[in-house]
Amino acid sequence: MSTATTAPPTPHLERDPQPRNHARRFGLPVATALVMGNIIGGGIFLLPASVAPFGTISLVAFGVLTLGAIALALVFGRLARRLPQTGGPYVYARAAFGDFAGFLAAWSYWITAWVSNAALAVAAVGYLDVLVPVHESKLATIAAALAFQWLPGLANLAGTRYVGAVQVVATVLKFVPLLVVAVGGLFFFDPANLGPFQASGGSPLGAVSASAAILLFSYLGVESAAVSAGEVRDPRRNVGRATVLGTLGAAAVYLLGTLSVFGTVAHDRLVHSAAPFSDATNIMFGGSWGGAAVACMAMVSILGALNGWTLLSAQAPYAAARDGLFPKVFTVKRRGVPTVGVVVTVVLASLLTVYNYTAGTKGVFEILVLVTTFTATVPYLLSTAAQIHFLLSGQREKVSRARLARDGVLALAAFGFSLWLVAGSGYAAVYQGVLFLFVGVLVYAVMAARKARAAGATSRPAETGDEAGDTPGTPELRELPQG
Repeated sequence: MSTATTAPPTPHLERDPQPRNHARRFGLPVATALVMGNIIGGGIFLLPASVAPFGTISLVAFGVLTLGAIALALVFGRLARRLPQTGGPYVYARAAFGDFAGFLAAWSYWITAWVSNAALAVAAVGYLDVLVPVHESKLATIAAALAFQWLPGLANLAGTRYVGAVQVVATVLKFVPLLVVAVGGLFFFDPANLGPFQASGGSPLGAVSASAAILLFSYLGVESAAVSAGEVRDPRRNVGRATVLGTLGAAAVYLLGTLSVFGTVAHDRLVHSAAPFSDATNIMFGGSWGGAAVACMAMVSILGALNGWTLLSAQAPYAAARDGLFPKVFTVKRRGVPTVGVVVTVVLASLLTVYNYTAGTKGVFEILVLVTTFTATVPYLLSTAAQIHFLLSGQREKVSRARLARDGVLALAAFGFSLWLVAGSGYAAVYQGVLFLFVGVLVYAVMAARKARAAGATSRPAETGDEAGDTPGTPELRELPQG
């Protein structure tokens, strides 16, 4: 019996047959832009009107959600220091709880990504219609939606170099005008426009929870840098920083933008507004050009979000496929990007988008969008539970005792925040989301059987060697790398 300790698993080495100038690791600025771009999609342009019926108490919900998102961001940063590998929540859940938990994290995250992409494409077409009346033709509408899907997909297929470039440009182009409205609106701020603190007539706690349920989807994406940790330069250092900086930047834009619109547009008008940022722009600068300007901002914002989410949608199944928990075809990687994952994701999102327009089942599509809020919280819950597991497992070499109390409080806060996300999704979304997870259980059964069969075939020579007096073959003991 050998007394040597088992070496920690090392990240998979990936061979890239394409020129390396297309595959470039992200630095801190690009990683931060990825987080901010994925958190802020098109929803910010409708948020002020969506929460206005609850009154300015919705700003309290914003604050609570921001604290929870920052706690979650800090937890992801700590986990990335321990396991700086592509896959994020999948890697953390599998390291702590085994293959099945890792698969559930990857499966649910993948569903979140491609269903969200379909929703973002439909939203982008709505803003495009302000400039070009594409909704007059169903064929033109579908073509525009598919274009919004495939343009970011092609940018991803071109390599991580172009993904990062598109993400930085999109982030800059959308944040400059957003900050103009958010900051400029403060100079036109009129407290009389705020309306009542609590307009819904219910209890304060109920109003905060109800408005938070609407705002929940707006904070999905805090895990973006962690999921792409394998493509981030010096991930132990930069993933945590990018996650926190990106979350803080998005939160600042959310809060400032909502507050400015609240104080610029009269409450009774804001409640019924279909384009609150456009209304605020018209009041600030006069004229009626605000609608076109906001439409352009929204499309740039959504394209940036689609660009980042398309990359993330391929990373989780790629990491799972390397370990035999997703079909092997998802391991195909070119120019630093899992190409098969990108193509499959865009195809699925495109099919869902076409179904939405041809079937005319808007209610079904909205339910699927709500499902993404639930499916996204599954990897959040598993990741925060993994952090709690690491802190309480007694493995002193993997946990800094000086930071134990702080990391424990953050992990519990992030876990509670994730549970709140589940509650805010609603009964219908949780019901539909559980069905999606159960489909994944069937997929896992097939993949686990294949993996076990392959492992059995590999172990036969070891058994023959044992009969000859050799040391019996034992399964590899999986330990976490020290962080």
